[in-house]
Amino acid sequence: MDDDATVLLPRELRGPHWPTRDLDVSRRPYDEFATQIVARPPASPVSAGRGEGAGSSLARSSGRMAVASAVSRVTGFVAKLLLAAVVGTGVVNDSFTVANTLPNIVFELLFGGVLASVVVPLLVRSHDDPDGGRAYTQRLITMALVLLTVGTAVAVAIAPLFTALYVDKSSAEANPGLTTALAYLLLPQILFYGLFALLSAILNAQNVFGPPAWAPVLNNVVVTGTLVVFAVVPGELTLDPVRMSDPKLLVLGLGTTLGIVAQAVVLIPALLRTGFRFRWRWGFDPRIKEFGGLAAWILGYVVVSHVGFVVTTRVLTGGTSGGVTAYSYASLLFQLPYGILGVSLLTALMPRMSRAAADGDTGSLVGDLSLASRMSTVLFVPISAVLAVVGTPVGIAIFTWGRGTLADAERLGQTLAVSAVGLLPFALVMLQLRVFYAMKDARTPTLIMLVMTAVKIPLLLLCRGLLDGEHIVYGVMLVNGAGFVVGAVLGQVWLWVRLGHLRSKRSLRVGLIVLGASALGVGAAVLAGYAVPGSLGAIAGAWVKLPVQTLLGMAVPFGLLALLKLPEFTPVTRRVAGLLRRLSPR
Repeated sequence: MDDDATVLLPRELRGPHWPTRDLDVSRRPYDEFATQIVARPPASPVSAGRGEGAGSSLARSSGRMAVASAVSRVTGFVAKLLLAAVVGTGVVNDSFTVANTLPNIVFELLFGGVLASVVVPLLVRSHDDPDGGRAYTQRLITMALVLLTVGTAVAVAIAPLFTALYVDKSSAEANPGLTTALAYLLLPQILFYGLFALLSAILNAQNVFGPPAWAPVLNNVVVTGTLVVFAVVPGELTLDPVRMSDPKLLVLGLGTTLGIVAQAVVLIPALLRTGFRFRWRWGFDPRIKEFGGLAAWILGYVVVSHVGFVVTTRVLTGGTSGGVTAYSYASLLFQLPYGILGVSLLTALMPRMSRAAADGDTGSLVGDLSLASRMSTVLFVPISAVLAVVGTPVGIAIFTWGRGTLADAERLGQTLAVSAVGLLPFALVMLQLRVFYAMKDARTPTLIMLVMTAVKIPLLLLCRGLLDGEHIVYGVMLVNGAGFVVGAVLGQVWLWVRLGHLRSKRSLRVGLIVLGASALGVGAAVLAGYAVPGSLGAIAGAWVKLPVQTLLGMAVPFGLLALLKLPEFTPVTRRVAGLLRRLSPR
């Protein structure tokens, strides 16, 4: 059957006999209820001019984005591995990681929060203007380019102040000079991060999702090529003193920035294909004031979260060199399962939550929240258990290439193992924040982040006072997980106050079942690790343990959940199977 013949029947057409949702019984997804086989109407000229058109299947679009997200994260991880191989996991990687984070931070403070809360909704509404939103879009781009250009220039000028803020200069293990030099080369990314985000929002508002989803892959390819060039350029990166004319420094800094430039510029042809043409248009659009309060709270969220990040970075740079790198890589690996699987699984639920919130349908909103929480538990508890077991083998197996040392790789792997405790709380916090935003409440997420940060900062400072340099990163990662636990509990209580009964007993029952199955998987994985002979050595042994322990640790709990026919496990298998089919070559 042709997929284009399948469309969603709007809820307002459902009639009086629409199936009632039982919050305590596994429910078929809304799409299964609402799907009707009807003739698709011909595309209107307006929708045809918007690329994929408003009639495109949500499932197909979300599937394509899931594939693009998976490829982007995998290629980004490959680039990170290559970075560790060519520069090591010590002070150079620390300096690069801090400097390369600065453009993201400044962009979020300048434009990111406003873009998320203000620009996208107004772009969609502007399509009802007599000119289809063309004047509004041109004015928006004009304002954004001016703001971003000025902000970028100021940020580059005060690069040494950023270094002083994020790097603990009192530590002999840090290299503030290298961080500042790289910041000069990397901070121009701010302009192109903003351009990419703005063009992506414009394209998404016109139902064009492909180019923005795949553009980060191009960035990863450029960065990978940059690291290859860095490796073949003769000589060593000079650290004492740091010279801006150093060829390796220029290759690393300018090449990385070039990747962000390519990521933004590649969207211009896609925008032109929609029929849009840019020209400078000055003046302030009064419609932006409508979302001013929402934008202010989201900006507050960004500011509070970055205060926590500043303290985290200073504590890490005050320990042994490589702490920032270990934390960064462990965080990347920690979020990889959520980024590939969690986002894909929850994509189908988010439109339903937003629709229920907009309709004031609290019962349906609670039902979707409960279902999403249970699905997250079923998926991420087993993965967390496996990460706790295979963390060290992962670090040794993939971070001992090139300049990576066995000691640094072991520490990175152990950091990953410690981080596993925070995976489910992290996923629940992300889900809860989306529910608040669906209810057009940007204040509560900011207050939750404020509490999380207030809990984390004293604990982070305690880590620096109680732990030696080698173990600070473990404490920081544990504190990070504790912060997500606090956020998840607080978010649950807040939602209970707002929405009433959240069906928490069922979620707890599912959690206990999954926890028991995961414990058996951990036992099987640990026993398999003991069976690997120590005579193989650390690196070869890690390569043997990694696939064996991962397969056992995942197969046992997921197999048990399948045998138990846990209702929450069925949509997980369906979505994962669909994702694998899309990733497999045809």
